[in-house]
Amino acid sequence: GGVVSLAHDEGYAIMQAVIARNLIGDFRAPNIARFGFSPLYTRFVEVFDAAAIIDDVMTTRAWDTPEFKARKAVT
Repeated sequence: GGVVSLAHDEGYAIMQAVIARNLIGDFRAPNIARFGFSPLYTRFVEVFDAAAIIDDVMTTRAWDTPEFKARKAVT
């Protein structure tokens, strides 16, 4: 499929931080952040923007806050 998966010890918090920036993905325990890229309707600019959001969240450690680390019932 068209899924990109990223493993990181803080995968849950990272996913919550990117969701807060309107990039929707999904989290799979224990530490996998997943993003779907369907070639049927995903444009190059959307992939570029998603990569920029993920890069910024990781570089600035935006995920490293209590708000994003608090586990919810549904991700």
